[in-house]
Amino acid sequence: MRLTDHTDYAMRVLMYLGAHHDRLATTDQVATLHGISHNHLTKVVNQLGRAGFVQTVRGRAGGIRLARPACEIMVGDVVRCTEPDLHVVGCLGGEPSTCPLAGSCCLKRVFRAATFSFLDVLDRVPLSSLVEPAGAAA
Repeated sequence: MRLTDHTDYAMRVLMYLGAHHDRLATTDQVATLHGISHNHLTKVVNQLGRAGFVQTVRGRAGGIRLARPACEIMVGDVVRCTEPDLHVVGCLGGEPSTCPLAGSCCLKRVFRAATFSFLDVLDRVPLSSLVEPAGAAA
């Protein structure tokens, strides 16, 4: 399974905000640090805001911050929010299958279990375990 750049960028934003929880940050700061397009990162931040992970503060002294403590944000929730399709193979997506093995294939069950296991692990990882306070890294 491969996650999209969108999810990667979302996690980078959240990790940055978790490490700098004592102040507002800007999308420009995160974009510059990671070499990400400001426009693309703005879309990511908007989605994170709509999902309740990030709070935006408007105005000249505005910025972004986590909407709740990092220990309450689970990586699995972020991945589910940002990934448009977590289906390893097309037949897991609920679309009518044209596969000639559809009626007797055991592979679908294995891939579904693998996806559930992947998400189960991520559901146990809080954002707080992925960040160090700003300046703590050597």
